[in-house]
Amino acid sequence: MKLTEQQIQQLISEAINAQQKAYAPYSHFRVGAALLGKSGRIYQGCNVENASYGLTNCAERTAIFRAVAEGERDFVALALVGDIAEPCSPCGACRQVMVEFNPDLQVIMAAPDGSYRLTTAAQLLPGFFSPRALPAGKEE
Repeated sequence: MKLTEQQIQQLISEAINAQQKAYAPYSHFRVGAALLGKSGRIYQGCNVENASYGLTNCAERTAIFRAVAEGERDFVALALVGDIAEPCSPCGACRQVMVEFNPDLQVIMAAPDGSYRLTTAAQLLPGFFSPRALPAGKEE
């Protein structure tokens, strides 16, 4: 599915809205994400930090986990925006979670001014680990 400019702008707007909900008292780096499911529903996510830094969860994974918890597993696109002037790029852990669900997921890396860069999850994580690497019968 090719995204329209209107869909891209809506996802960026939703990601900016989600960014305002971030819990980032340590880094002060707020990130918001908006995930478009195949159903047409949009799931927001924000980063949630923890004093034990390793327990922090990124906005992208928050959006994906929220969607999965609500029963959706087919995703079309994800937009993210952070507290930097240029388009925000997802971390490696988020890239791996994205490709788990859809290597062709369209990823919109946006800046607060609405400018963006469009790519795919697989392009962000070449040589990704996939369920095919697991022994037969272990996939859902």
